[in-house]
Amino acid sequence: MQKPELLAPAGSFEKAKIAYLYGADAIYCGTSSLSLRSRAAIDDEDLFKTIEYAHSIGKKVYVAMNIYAFDTDYEEVISMCKKLEQIKPDGIIAADPGVISAILKYAPSVPVNVSTQANLVSLEACKFWYNQGCKRMIMARELSKDQIKYIMENKPEGMEIEIFIHGAICFSYSGRCFLSDFLCGRSANYGSCAQSCRWTYDVYLEERNNPGNLMPVEMDEHGTSILSSKDLCLINELPEIIEMGVDSLKIEGRLKTEYYIASIVSIYRSAIDDYFENPSNYNSEKYLKEIEKIKTRGLTTFYFNDRKNKDIQEYEGKQYNTDYEFGGKVVGYNEEKSIIEIRNKLSLGDELELLIPGKLEPLKFTIDKLWDIETDVEIETVNPGKQGQQVKMKLPMKCEENWIIRRKK
Repeated sequence: MQKPELLAPAGSFEKAKIAYLYGADAIYCGTSSLSLRSRAAIDDEDLFKTIEYAHSIGKKVYVAMNIYAFDTDYEEVISMCKKLEQIKPDGIIAADPGVISAILKYAPSVPVNVSTQANLVSLEACKFWYNQGCKRMIMARELSKDQIKYIMENKPEGMEIEIFIHGAICFSYSGRCFLSDFLCGRSANYGSCAQSCRWTYDVYLEERNNPGNLMPVEMDEHGTSILSSKDLCLINELPEIIEMGVDSLKIEGRLKTEYYIASIVSIYRSAIDDYFENPSNYNSEKYLKEIEKIKTRGLTTFYFNDRKNKDIQEYEGKQYNTDYEFGGKVVGYNEEKSIIEIRNKLSLGDELELLIPGKLEPLKFTIDKLWDIETDVEIETVNPGKQGQQVKMKLPMKCEENWIIRRKK
């Protein structure tokens, strides 16, 4: 039984370092304008730095070029392929047959990972792309465990299979959605999704024979969010997935914060390692306890256990966690006065949790003293006044750069 790759999102070089620190084996990131999260794009310089850094510590990087390209895009597509052939990421994620053809021609030494946007739901579809020269298949989220198991048992030996195990789900087919384009001219298939499915709507019935008589449907004072899905969470099902032999387990969220990435990656890293150490003693409750601290929507197993599952939609819309938030991250350790880059207001007496790489449970402590970063004068509170706002704080143990701090609200 092989240990699967834990694959994390990274919308920047800094987020990539956080993901690796907290246990990711690999990250995936976007190109400057050719991926489906253009707001989480890494420019060429950062992309090169990310790949160089990852390979120096024995980690991997997969680069997304998963837009559906127009003819006017191919000059840029070919140019990016040539750059990637030189800097050698560990794979290029793509869905458009034309883009895949360009990758195979202009970046022949880089493996192609067929994106979930290609809607891979069958062994035959996987074999088609494998026969074209692609190496890894990123399966559609809509598959059940029985369907995944069938593919694993019958695929060609050299084919790799990647599945999503945690994160946001699109209400449309594996993300092939035009709602955002229809409503505000921002195409999800071109990297600019406005997440229109997360908006709150007023929905009405109108009787055909009585036009203008509008009757509200399924709504409260906030409207309804009938297009919004819950977040995928397969922490309970992790043993089954590992036993299938799936090659890579993917966490969604290139637009998520460093705090979210550190938390989720750390949880799944612990779960995978714990299962391999003692399979008969796997208990998902302790991992769910930590996931509850950072979730922003309800959780669902989607179709993994049951293709008829109806517990998918988030009717109340996006719900931010009311108990915990991103406190800050360590940028410099000192036994007495460590430097913290803050993300939310911090005050004397606040209850904090230090997320320790390699450990599931955080270390709890209370802020006893704070010092102004410039004057070194003791203060009672600090607010995020500018990007990169810092403060000095005494930490409960020796820490490394980029360790994350969680604040209890």
